[in-house]
Amino acid sequence: MNNDIKEIEDSINDIIQKNEDAIKGYEKAAENAKETGLKNYFLTKSKERRNFLVGLKATVPALETRDEIDGSATGAAHRTWMDVKAFFSADNDESMLEEAIRGDKAAVEEYNEVLADTDLPIETAKIIREQRDWIVKNLDKIKRMEDVL
Repeated sequence: MNNDIKEIEDSINDIIQKNEDAIKGYEKAAENAKETGLKNYFLTKSKERRNFLVGLKATVPALETRDEIDGSATGAAHRTWMDVKAFFSADNDESMLEEAIRGDKAAVEEYNEVLADTDLPIETAKIIREQRDWIVKNLDKIKRMEDVL
């Protein structure tokens, strides 16, 4: 296999895995949140990230991308930490917002690395930039929500 194609596949799969972690993380945050509006917000964010996966895969149908939503070992550890934090925290909602912020910051870093280090097809790079920008915009919203709590 051409090394350039393998690099693109690996980069896309890294972003796919980051979105899988976000899907599971937002679902975990919804489980742990107490306020109904916040639960619904986290579930909506999980659905958005599922849509991100569809968009990513559609831009590179010929490449081998992940099918199962497994997430990473790091993401699994983060979700376990969310459970522990929720158990010991007096304010689950604020704790879950903090973890959502941490996860989204990590996602932005991953997106930036892929955009900087990979020679992506134009349409794929466009989708990745749009998704990154959406996450950045959402980070501002989550931070404002955290300030209100």
